[in-house]
Amino acid sequence: MKKPEEELAEIKSMMERSTRFLSLSGLSGILAGLYALIATGIAWYWIYFPTSSWGADSEMLSFRELLNRLLLLGLGTLIAAIGSAYLLSNQKSQKTTQPIWSPASRRFMMALFLPVALGGLFCFALLHEQAYVLIPAAMLLFYGTGLVQASQFTLGEIKNLGFSVAPLGLVAAFFPQWGLLCWGLGFGILHVIYGTMMYYRHER
Repeated sequence: MKKPEEELAEIKSMMERSTRFLSLSGLSGILAGLYALIATGIAWYWIYFPTSSWGADSEMLSFRELLNRLLLLGLGTLIAAIGSAYLLSNQKSQKTTQPIWSPASRRFMMALFLPVALGGLFCFALLHEQAYVLIPAAMLLFYGTGLVQASQFTLGEIKNLGFSVAPLGLVAAFFPQWGLLCWGLGFGILHVIYGTMMYYRHER
């Protein structure tokens, strides 16, 4: 016969599985951080060593070409991060026999999607107005807000990640010259740190 505290723990676990998205993979956070760090290094090289080809005959990149490269780099990083998150979270859900698509995961996605989608549209507005230096700040602020909003439907580390990312957006807004550095810290290093914490606390 189960002890009362064991029964309470089991009931609590069942309630968490029904109301919170617990299949989010810490490894996907680590990979997303590594992708962002690689992208930061490539962007830094393109910005500070803007050549259009290798070798002695290299020519300086035009601003439009540099901008197009950065947009494609950002899009590729986003696709890689989302793809890794889906594959690894799906793998985790199969191991824990919890469906990846559930009412809890849908609530999580909706809470995260709205701020992130609005942030993406705002970044396009900044592009249109040629306020390029504020784009890293906007990305960090809206993403951090989305994480905090969505954290009520998933693991607690997500809220801490959001509260860590958003202030970097404010720093990048007031000091645009540090925008790329803040972007690398927020999307790169912090993702690796919190992804590692999630992995060791919930998956090992």
